[in-house]
Amino acid sequence: MDENGKQIKTYSKSDLNDVSQSDDSYLYSDDRALRMRIIHPVYPYTIETSYTERSSDTVFLPVLQPYMEENVSVENWSVEFKNESGIKLRKKVTEASFGKAEISESGNTLRAAYKNLPVYRDENYSPDQRVVVSKVEFALDRACLKGICGDFSNWNSFANWYKGLLDPVSVITPEIQQEVNALNLTGTVSEKVQKIYQYMQSKTRYVFVAIGIGGWQPMPADEVRKKGYGDCKALTNYMRVLLKAAGIPSYYSVIYSDKTAKIFDKDFPKMDGNHVILCVPTENGNIWLENTSQKIAFNHLSYGTMDRNVIMVKDDSAELIDTPKSLSENNKEVLRIKANISVDNTLDIASSFNFSGGMYDMFLPLISLSPTEQKDALKRRYDYLQFSSIDLTNLTNDRNDAKINFDLNFKANNYSKSLGSDIYFRAIPFLDSDFHLESTDRKLPIEIPFGFTDDYEIEYTIPETHKFAETLSPVKIDSEFGSFSIEFINQDKKLLVKRKFMLKKGTFPADKVSDYINFRKKANKIDHTKILITKL
Repeated sequence: MDENGKQIKTYSKSDLNDVSQSDDSYLYSDDRALRMRIIHPVYPYTIETSYTERSSDTVFLPVLQPYMEENVSVENWSVEFKNESGIKLRKKVTEASFGKAEISESGNTLRAAYKNLPVYRDENYSPDQRVVVSKVEFALDRACLKGICGDFSNWNSFANWYKGLLDPVSVITPEIQQEVNALNLTGTVSEKVQKIYQYMQSKTRYVFVAIGIGGWQPMPADEVRKKGYGDCKALTNYMRVLLKAAGIPSYYSVIYSDKTAKIFDKDFPKMDGNHVILCVPTENGNIWLENTSQKIAFNHLSYGTMDRNVIMVKDDSAELIDTPKSLSENNKEVLRIKANISVDNTLDIASSFNFSGGMYDMFLPLISLSPTEQKDALKRRYDYLQFSSIDLTNLTNDRNDAKINFDLNFKANNYSKSLGSDIYFRAIPFLDSDFHLESTDRKLPIEIPFGFTDDYEIEYTIPETHKFAETLSPVKIDSEFGSFSIEFINQDKKLLVKRKFMLKKGTFPADKVSDYINFRKKANKIDHTKILITKL
């Protein structure tokens, strides 16, 4: 319809293209979609769509969330259920500033709608859209998926249904038992779990599979043993069966993995989640296993699966329990640098990097690259340095303690600048150059999805022909968003710079944006402090 509400054109199902929803990471999938591209040269215009869906699968009912993309306003977005099953249909309304649902119920019909909603515009450093805008969720007390039906009225009955998916694919075959026996397990439960886990990693790889009920039911554990691949469900279940063969109980745990945490509601049981991990209870606490990576450390979760809850499927119940907290002080980058400043403005650096906690995840992809690709990746990360040579050595992935270490030696041109016979250079050679945030008319909260700590020590050595022009004073900044400190210690021809920066994870109201920008800008400005050396 045009701006006056006059109908311009209509489309039917025959105008739509049937396309696969798979991508290159899928081995095979039966996900399909109907799609078409509509081009209209005159704004504004309105697109009205309506459809009726018929399916025997009732586990996943539509979620009414009235924004599909940015910069598109909503005149009317609704869903209607006509429930003639006699099964209770539950609803959960989540309200936010972005729209209030209109809900009407009459007899066996339930209708929910959002009307006249303004454009949604994403903002830098804001939470994921799905947790910011309003929504209405629906679930049946009894539902079916590919003919497998169950009671979803509470989490325990949900677990019984899920067990019906897991039990047929969790058989300990003689071959699986032989695999475990051959490991000759000894020591504590944790030591046994670690040995089985790293064995599983050594013989499997991740490949996505979603066909039939495969989007939710794992492929059989023995098939994973034979083929050496599987998706998160298959690899997690295979690991669970290996542990079971060793007499160690563990629990298949459904989670929502993403930058912004999505929490399962203890009072609204429903099928949900996009990932599966494994929980192994021990006398010293839970061991958490991410089973899709051949490289990741034992008992280590990435920041995309920490600070949220899981649906833990047990033998006769389901528990909603929390994964570990992601703490800024545990997500560390420790950097030690020896830097030589030359009169020709060359920077010559010998440095050692150590990453742990969530920072381990950031650099884990480096492990899978070739030596040339590793160097190229670091050149891109520090692209503000003009490298004339670069040498990466001693790269190690500590899969016991989740640490990545490497040494990086390089020469960079034009790091320092000449000012007559004097020279000046920036205090910190390695900088976080990605931060960019505007303070104008912000509507959304500010999300810091990942907190971390930088611990830098840089020892500069200057030419014998020069001396430091001044002694720089230490600086310390404390903020609700984190802290920053730097000190400069002169040692004749050397200068030791000690820098610590800690950023807190959290979500802050929109009116805090100026405070956050000021904190980051102050720290960034001090990092760019110019150190002047004068000729003797």
